[in-house]
Amino acid sequence: MSYNLLSRNNIRHPISVTNIQRWFEKEVEDLEPDCFKEIIMKVFINYPELCQFSKRPLLLLDGCDRKPEEGKKMKYHSFPKEIKDWAKEKNIYLDSRRNGPAVAAFELADGLRPLRYGSNNKWHIHHLYSGKFPYFEKTETLHAAKSGVHFTQSAGLIAVHPILDAVCDESPAFTWFLRFLSWKKFGYDPDWVFSRKIDKYGFDSLRSSENRIFFTQV
Repeated sequence: MSYNLLSRNNIRHPISVTNIQRWFEKEVEDLEPDCFKEIIMKVFINYPELCQFSKRPLLLLDGCDRKPEEGKKMKYHSFPKEIKDWAKEKNIYLDSRRNGPAVAAFELADGLRPLRYGSNNKWHIHHLYSGKFPYFEKTETLHAAKSGVHFTQSAGLIAVHPILDAVCDESPAFTWFLRFLSWKKFGYDPDWVFSRKIDKYGFDSLRSSENRIFFTQV
């Protein structure tokens, strides 16, 4: 399985958690052409209409990742009976293909996936930490699909409209804005950027863990 993680640009300034909008504006002020900057800002202002977070953090399958077996191009998954029963109760389809467990985690955590306008599909499920766009002056960032602790963690997943999905792939600032929102909502901070200390699951250790769900291990 190949990943396109290289980028000649990353964020240029540390994030200001007290004035995230000013930080974002500073990040994109020199973008060219001007129409690209205008699009990014338009999406930024309207992001609540273009993405959905889940209701709560859920690690669905501790130990499950998307790395295929040696010699295979794609990984297929199976789900334990407990999850099959839970999904049936909530009328959620379980997909055994490579991103199926992540989609299931998002939906079982009561995340909504609106229908697309130009197809019969629902919005894509996007990993906030995709191994792309390390933080300011860092060289690496979490690749959730390769981690059994993070691949099916709903706090690191969002449902995205195709427009916002493209912006995430093209804009380091927008990606980090969404990562900031995940920390603000859930305390999820696996790159240890916003927190004084994180636990082994990537959460801010100073935030309450009472709303987190750990379902099963593989």
